[in-house]
Amino acid sequence: MKNNSFKSGFVSIVGRPNVGKSTLLNRILGEKIVAVSDKPQTTRTAIRGILSDDSSQIVFVDTPGIHTAKSRINQAMVDAAYNAISGIDLLVLVIDATAKPDDDFVRKITTKAACPVFLVLNKIDLVEPKERLLEIIAAFAGLYEFSEIIPLSAQSGSNVEHLVDLVRQRLPLGIQYFPEDILTDQPEKVICAELIREKVFRLTNEEVPYGTAVVVEAFKERDNGVIAISAMILVEREGQKGIIIGKKGAMLKKIGEQARKDIERLLGTRIFLELYVKVQERWTERTAVLRELGYE
Repeated sequence: MKNNSFKSGFVSIVGRPNVGKSTLLNRILGEKIVAVSDKPQTTRTAIRGILSDDSSQIVFVDTPGIHTAKSRINQAMVDAAYNAISGIDLLVLVIDATAKPDDDFVRKITTKAACPVFLVLNKIDLVEPKERLLEIIAAFAGLYEFSEIIPLSAQSGSNVEHLVDLVRQRLPLGIQYFPEDILTDQPEKVICAELIREKVFRLTNEEVPYGTAVVVEAFKERDNGVIAISAMILVEREGQKGIIIGKKGAMLKKIGEQARKDIERLLGTRIFLELYVKVQERWTERTAVLRELGYE
């Protein structure tokens, strides 16, 4: 039982696509639970990452990047991000420190917040000359009364621990919401699907990833301790299927090899991973399919 000084709370991480939100959460947790790639809109649903110690429990909510939605799945992603702004204890707004400041976007997010807001200026290792960082901080400080402005690099880890310390200080007294030995409330099947989808994003052509989803259909431990996983990669067109499979199955094999390494590290055991590709035309526009996959 925790003492009366135990702190806990929910902290949403929001921002535009490709600003490093998922990289930041993975860095905070010290483990990859969220798909990361250099392509925007990699994260599609809100995923909770849980950081626990003897005195606190922080439930971070990683969200899809907020962008102009042009399809049903994109609208579902944006809705998930905005929904994560309500009912929380702290909002962390992540901005790419190297990008041109977007005053309207900052105001749009902060006006929806009914809690303290931290501004995180990510990718500071890419800011040149370094003196520009002070100008960037000053420019954002005039837009909103942020509780904290924290420059950091999620990629290198620079100043990330300072962010966590500041978040912990801001948390209210509370209860332990989750067991202290778990990193996420997502089932292992969901995280495995995320790690497979990440490899599709990283390894395939620009137009392919956005028409794909991954569903883990079987997850079973064998007598020898090996976990057998069967996963379907869903695509919208036959051409996408061909790209993902590759010549003589080479691309699908590469996706499987890289995903298996991450999944084995996550689960702490050997796995047997079977992947196959299925075509379902325009699934990203079909409400029933999006609902079944957990996007709506």
